[in-house]
Amino acid sequence: MTITDNDEIQYHLSFPLPYRTLFLVGLGILGWATNLHGLDALGVDVVATMELRTEHSHSKMLISMHNSAVLNHSKAIELYHSSYRIFFDFSTFCFLSWLLYRMVTHGNLSLVDAYGYIPVITAIVVILILLCPYNIFMKVEREKFIGAIWRCVFPPSSGPIYFSDVVFADIGTSFAKVFGDVWLSLWMLKPGNSILFPPIQDGLLYWIFPTIMSFPFFLRLRQCIIEYYWEPSHTRRPLFNALKYATSFPVIFLSAAQRIVVTDLMKEKGSTIKGEAWHGEHPLFRLWLLAAVINSLYSFWWDVTNDWGLDLLRFDSHKSVERQVPKPLLLSRMHSDPPLPEQIHPASFLGEHSKHRHRQSCYGLRAVLLYPRAIYPIIIFLNLLLRMTWSIKLSTHMHSFQDGSVAFFWLEVAELVRRWLWVFVRVEWEVIKKAREGVPTITLDERSGDESEYEFPTLPDMRTGA
Repeated sequence: MTITDNDEIQYHLSFPLPYRTLFLVGLGILGWATNLHGLDALGVDVVATMELRTEHSHSKMLISMHNSAVLNHSKAIELYHSSYRIFFDFSTFCFLSWLLYRMVTHGNLSLVDAYGYIPVITAIVVILILLCPYNIFMKVEREKFIGAIWRCVFPPSSGPIYFSDVVFADIGTSFAKVFGDVWLSLWMLKPGNSILFPPIQDGLLYWIFPTIMSFPFFLRLRQCIIEYYWEPSHTRRPLFNALKYATSFPVIFLSAAQRIVVTDLMKEKGSTIKGEAWHGEHPLFRLWLLAAVINSLYSFWWDVTNDWGLDLLRFDSHKSVERQVPKPLLLSRMHSDPPLPEQIHPASFLGEHSKHRHRQSCYGLRAVLLYPRAIYPIIIFLNLLLRMTWSIKLSTHMHSFQDGSVAFFWLEVAELVRRWLWVFVRVEWEVIKKAREGVPTITLDERSGDESEYEFPTLPDMRTGA
C-alpha cells in the first residue's frame, strides 16, 4: 500500500512534526529508564559499571565512598524510578497539549496554522522547566541531565571521558534526526510558514539542518580524540572509533547537496521529476550511496566487534579470552556461591551452578555471556538491519513528500529501539572488560554487610553530579 500525498497531509494534520519530536524525546526517556531497570533486574551493578555519580561534594576533589553492591542496587532503583516519573510527567503534559490541539483544530486544515502556537508553548514550557533554578519538578535530576549535556558539549581536554558520558553521547547520535526536526519545527512555526509543509530555506539557511544533524557525531568524535590523548598507552582504538563517526558527515552533507540537485532539476523539468529514478544516474547519488554503505557496514562491524566484544567479525586470530566478572560489578542475586571475605579477584566469577552464567556454545559470540545465548543472534540481525536503514534516515533527500513522513518517523522510532538494545549489550561488555583489566574492586562480605573504602579517581567538581 502506497502512501499518497493526501495521506501525508492527514498524517501531518493529526500528528504534526513538533509533537512527533516531543514523542521521540519521551520515548528516549522511557528507553533510558527501562535500560537502568533492566540492567539492574539482570543483576548488573549499573551504578558502578556506568560510573554514575549519585552523590557529590563541592568541597572535595577526591571522592571517598563506602560502596557495596547492595547500596548501588538501591541507588539504581532510585535512578530508574526517577526516570519513570520524569517520563510520566513529560508524556502526560505533552499528551494533554496534543489533545487540546486536536480539539481546537477539529482536523480542519484552515485552523492548523492558527493554533500552531500550542506546540510552541508546550516546547517552551518543557525547556523552562528543565532550566528552572528552583527546587521544584525534580531539580536534582534536571541538574544531572544538564550537567551531562554540558560535559558532552564542553568536555575537559585534560581529563578522562567517563563511560556514562560515552553512552549518553552515543544515545545523542541516535537523536541526530530529532535535533534536526527541532530546528525544522521552529522554522515551520515562524509567521508566514505552515506546520504542514517544510519551509523553503535558501542560501546558508539550507545548510543549518544538516549541520545540526551532524553535531552529535562531532561531539562523539571529539570524545574519541580526547580518549586517545588521555590514555597512557595511546592505543589507536579511539582513533578508529572516531573514524566511525567521521563517516557520518559525508552521508549527511552529500544528501543535503542532492536536495539542491533535486530542486534545480525540478525547476528545469517541472514536477515530472517526481517519481523518476533521476538520482540513480547522477554521480552525486553514487558517491552518497558509497558513503552510506561504508558508514553502515563500518558502524555495524564496530558495534559487534568493539562495543559488544563479540568474535563474529574479528579479523585477527585473537578471540575473547574467558575471563570472569568480579562480584562487585554484579549484584548478589546474580550468583549463588558463598562470597569471598577477601578482595575479589577478576578470576572469581559466578557460582559454578549459577543459572545466569552462560558459556559460548556457538561460533561468533564470546566466552563469557551474562545474558541467554539465544538473544545475541537476534540483536546482531536487528542491528545490521537498522544500521543499513540508519544512513537512509540521515539522508534528507530521500524524504517522500515532506520532511518527517510516516515511513521516516517509524525509522526514527526503530533507531531508538536499536540504541535501546545496544545499551544492554554495551554495558554487559563493559562489565566484562572491567574484569579483564582488573579494575579496583571492594572488599565485601555480603553475609555480614561489611565493606571497605572505595575511592574514585580525582574528578573536577562538575563531574561529581553526573
